[in-house]
Amino acid sequence: MYLTHPASRLLHSLGDNIRGDLELWRDEDMVEFLPSPVGSNPGELIPVASATTGETVFLRIPDDPSSPWRVVVQESGSPARTLKEMRFSDWLLDYLKGRDVTLCSHNFAPDGPFYEFLP
Repeated sequence: MYLTHPASRLLHSLGDNIRGDLELWRDEDMVEFLPSPVGSNPGELIPVASATTGETVFLRIPDDPSSPWRVVVQESGSPARTLKEMRFSDWLLDYLKGRDVTLCSHNFAPDGPFYEFLP
């Protein structure tokens, strides 16, 4: 799973990655696989992480400001996806603990997640 740093001054910027991924997921060949459009409006999805297995992790913007955000894990090029009724922080903690919160990434790190510096 790749989750980049939010600092814009770094080479691998979360904001830059999100902007690029929004364009990718807006492509007409990709939108058919998503449960809702990508963007920054209520009900839309924001891509925040990806995996070498072809999964993308999205945050779903709540329809109502008082509603919680949710996590959607989408397998690229496939209609396979899962909605996790949890905050991203809870989802990430479960992922780091090795719990099954993805579609197939858990099969590729038998020893658990690890940190790798990206130059």
